[in-house]
Amino acid sequence: MSKKVQHVKLEDLAQKLNVSKVTISKALRDHPDISIEMKRKVNLLADELGYVPNFLAKNLSSRKSNIIGLVVPKIAHFFFGSIIESVYDTAFKNNYEIVLTVSQEMAARERKHILSLLSMKVDGLIVSVTQETTDNAIFERVKNMKVPLVFIDRVPTTECTSSVTVDDYGGAYSATEYFIKKRLTKIAHLGGYNHINIGKARTAGFTSAMNDYNIPINSDWMIEGGFAEEDGYEGFNRIFSKGPLPEAILAVTYPVALGFYEAAIQHGISIPDDVQITCFGSNSYKNMVPSVFNFVHQPAKELGEEAVKLILNLINNPTEFECSNIELKTQLMINGKSNKSVA
Repeated sequence: MSKKVQHVKLEDLAQKLNVSKVTISKALRDHPDISIEMKRKVNLLADELGYVPNFLAKNLSSRKSNIIGLVVPKIAHFFFGSIIESVYDTAFKNNYEIVLTVSQEMAARERKHILSLLSMKVDGLIVSVTQETTDNAIFERVKNMKVPLVFIDRVPTTECTSSVTVDDYGGAYSATEYFIKKRLTKIAHLGGYNHINIGKARTAGFTSAMNDYNIPINSDWMIEGGFAEEDGYEGFNRIFSKGPLPEAILAVTYPVALGFYEAAIQHGISIPDDVQITCFGSNSYKNMVPSVFNFVHQPAKELGEEAVKLILNLINNPTEFECSNIELKTQLMINGKSNKSVA
């Protein structure tokens, strides 16, 4: 018969070292009131006895869990992977833990994850909505429960939201303008769904640039769809079936650009010789492997950092930052270099 594991408590550590529970607690939290030598003794003993903090008990006593829930649509995606890493790192520096959930672009799964995180009594939520999300009832529920909520990158259409996004409109405008200044006028847009902020804003930036330069927009080349590779693949086939291909493509995301590229290669079309592509975001090997795409750089690291800072402000000052919106700048990258440095 296996021996039952004995759960070590703060009292056990305090008794062993003949100090108070407060001293043990402060030492484990690296509090400046406690000497370096005492912190060393406490941590050594905690490791030796297998002490694990009881977050539930801590939550009951302090009414804070020091846990933030994170909901993202994908993880097999360089952009979201970078955001997740930045969120984890920034939260850790602020003595917070992150519980990560992945919706896989499904609104029902997103709702279930949010409910699960709420049941864990997280101090706040950081959410990037799915491409399916049109019903905002779950977010209204979060607000009614007075749980701090920050949207990152993708934001639903709701009143008084706190969010951290990038200048999607400006990024799309500058990418389209670059094509036009290269005397490319047959330009298509593989856009995202317009009920999501990034799809709507990037389409608006594209159409504004085309209209400002009096370039006609071909309705057959305005594709509204999702944000994944299969959407880019399908987008190519829809455009290809209509007749001659455009000279250039603005893709809403890197995966969409990749899907278009894969379909083009299968039809013997050379990228970028036959069709030039610019997309939002890049791959993780951009510094080692030359890309056939130009791209609009999105500061993923800064997005994660700002989202954590904003959620912590909401947790600590719930009314002061209730409807705070932070927009970060994008940068057009040509052949891996800033467009400012391209002649």
